[in-house]
Amino acid sequence: MALDHDVAREHDQGEEVSTATVVAYVVAAVAVFGWFLYGWLVLRQGFVNSVGEAAGTGFALLLVVSIVGTVRRSRR
Repeated sequence: MALDHDVAREHDQGEEVSTATVVAYVVAAVAVFGWFLYGWLVLRQGFVNSVGEAAGTGFALLLVVSIVGTVRRSRR
């Protein structure tokens, strides 16, 4: 498999990630982890159920981020 250098240059010139985006991702990760701990320790619904619920919440957040990003890019 060969590397196309023109394509590689296009990907190297990506946009910088803003500090607000990084902070939002950290807040979302802490919230998902907190949701896991709440389900496991407070509601006592079991470890596997709590992991599944937290994973589902994380995937839902990623879906929302993906949709928002697509809408924002289509407006440019």
